[in-house]
Amino acid sequence: MTAPLRLGTRKSPMAMAQSLGVARAITEQSGRAVELVGISTYGDASAAQLAQIGGTGVFVSGLRARLLAGEVDLAVHSLKDLPTGPAAGIMLAAVPPRDDPSDVLAARDGAKLADLPAGARIGTGSPRRAAQLLMLRRDLVPVPVRGNAGTRLAKVASGELDAVVLAYAGLARIGRLDAVTQIFGPDEMLPAPGQGALAVECLAGRADLASLLACVDDPASRAATTAERSLLAALQAGCLAPVGAYAAGTNVVRLDGVVVAADGGTSLRGSASGPAAEAERLGRQVAADLLRRGAGRYTAVSGGHISDGDDER
Repeated sequence: MTAPLRLGTRKSPMAMAQSLGVARAITEQSGRAVELVGISTYGDASAAQLAQIGGTGVFVSGLRARLLAGEVDLAVHSLKDLPTGPAAGIMLAAVPPRDDPSDVLAARDGAKLADLPAGARIGTGSPRRAAQLLMLRRDLVPVPVRGNAGTRLAKVASGELDAVVLAYAGLARIGRLDAVTQIFGPDEMLPAPGQGALAVECLAGRADLASLLACVDDPASRAATTAERSLLAALQAGCLAPVGAYAAGTNVVRLDGVVVAADGGTSLRGSASGPAAEAERLGRQVAADLLRRGAGRYTAVSGGHISDGDDER
């Protein structure tokens, strides 16, 4: 009897929910049983802001260490957590079909952004969200937060915060879309590169496993997120920079990117379209355009104390 595949995942409710979804899809498509292995990462254990402990990589490195040690066969991450550079000995085996990448507002009494009072305190662990919120309303006060989605929503219910901004996909995975009071369109707030998508990694030498995991890979989702992450890499920016990107399309991909000053006072947007097979080049093309127009001055100054890599987003 073939042993179940061991899938490494963080233990947070959202991580477990999304990993369970991937496990079920693998079993449905391949017939191979999959069991979840919960792993605590340094990012989960520390209460410090992520900018102080190394950004989103603190969530990825713990899972990758278990993968390299042979303790798990594959690992599932939120794709926007992955550093853009390659990881020695590890390959991105699959990007499952992407969920809605939108950012959303969760406020009391069904309030939308326009309904909030001047000086409203908006919880977010992301300089990208904070900067784009300030573009929409300069009178808002972004407040750095950490913790799972339930913890953040509780801060709104208690009155500690007037609202929080989270990812639609994350709330959908834990069944909390009831908390959403406004969905931001891409003209209002471009998501983080890779937001709404998942990453399935395995050892680079496991050609057999990579072939099996291809059953849950979605070419359109992979091409779109490749374009977005290529833009981020070419900007030499990371999770601490106020950079948004969104790409979509099947045979032809359109990529939109934005770099925003931390105070929301200035933004640069760029876009381009091209064949899905050239997604990586597309990201570099938009990044080059943004850099020519001065984006480097904003990606170099990341806003410091808040990060796009939250526990639950």
